[in-house]
Amino acid sequence: MHPMLNTAVKAARRAGSIINRASLDLDLVKVSKKQHNDFVTEVDKSAEAAIIDVLLSAYPDHAILAEESGQTPARGTSAIDPATAENLWIIDPLDGTTNFIHGFPQYCVSIALSQRGQLSQAVIYDPTRNDLFTASRGRGAFLNDRRIRVSKRIRLAESLIGTGFPFRELDGLDHYLALFRAITLNSAGLRRPGAAALDLAYVAAGRLDGFFEIGLKPWDIAAGVLLITEAGGLVGNLQGDAWDLFAGDVLAANPKIFGQMVQLFAPLSTRSSQIPAPAAAAR
Repeated sequence: MHPMLNTAVKAARRAGSIINRASLDLDLVKVSKKQHNDFVTEVDKSAEAAIIDVLLSAYPDHAILAEESGQTPARGTSAIDPATAENLWIIDPLDGTTNFIHGFPQYCVSIALSQRGQLSQAVIYDPTRNDLFTASRGRGAFLNDRRIRVSKRIRLAESLIGTGFPFRELDGLDHYLALFRAITLNSAGLRRPGAAALDLAYVAAGRLDGFFEIGLKPWDIAAGVLLITEAGGLVGNLQGDAWDLFAGDVLAANPKIFGQMVQLFAPLSTRSSQIPAPAAAAR
C-alpha cells in the first residue's frame, strides 16, 4: 500500500472508532444546525480533528480542505488553490450525518489526496460494516484488500441507480424531480441511502450501476471519483462533460450505463428545464 494511502487509512479508522463509540448512545450526541436540513454534531468535529491530526503528524506541510473546519493552507502559504496545491487532503469526517443522528447505519468517512490538481489517493470507510474502500492512482480500487470493478450491466433498464435528494438548497427541486422521474421510468430501481461518498464507493464495487446528484461539495465526492475511475467507471457532470471538483453536479456509472444516463438526461440538462412528459418505460 502506498505510504500516503496507508496514513489515510489510519486516519479513517481512527475517525471510525470515534463514530462507532458515539453511535452506542446517540441521545448524548450534541447536534447543531448549519442551515436548512444540514446538521453537524460534535462527532463530525471530533472525527475531523482526529483525521487532521493523523495526516498533519505524518505530513505537516500538506494543505487541508475539510467540511467542518474549512481550508488550512500548507505551511508557509496563505491560501489554497486546489488546481495547483502540491498536496491537498479533502476530508468529510462523517458523510451521512442525518442518517447517523437517527441511528440509520449508512454513513462513512471520506478522505482523498489531490496532488497538483489530480486525485492520487482515496479512502472511504464504512464504520458500521467495517468496509474499507481504497484506491491509489494507477493501481486500481479495492474493498477490504480485494480488487473491485464497476458492474458489467449494459442496459439502463436492468440497472440499479443511486441518487441523493436536494436538502440544503431546494430551489433546484423541480429539476431534480424531472431527473428522478426519467430514471424511475427507465431503470430497474432508484435508491437514496443518504451518504453520497458511500454511494460512489458502491458504484466502484458494482453494488450500484450508476449514481447522480446535484449540489454536492468537493469532500462529498473526491474520494469516490478516484475509486470509480480506478474501478473502470466514468465520472462527469450530468451532461457527460469532464468532472470538476467544485461543479457540484455529478454523474457516475460503468461506461455503458454512463452513456445511457447522459442521453436520458440530455433534454433535462439545465436546472431551468421544464419537467417533460414521461419517457416510455424500457423494461
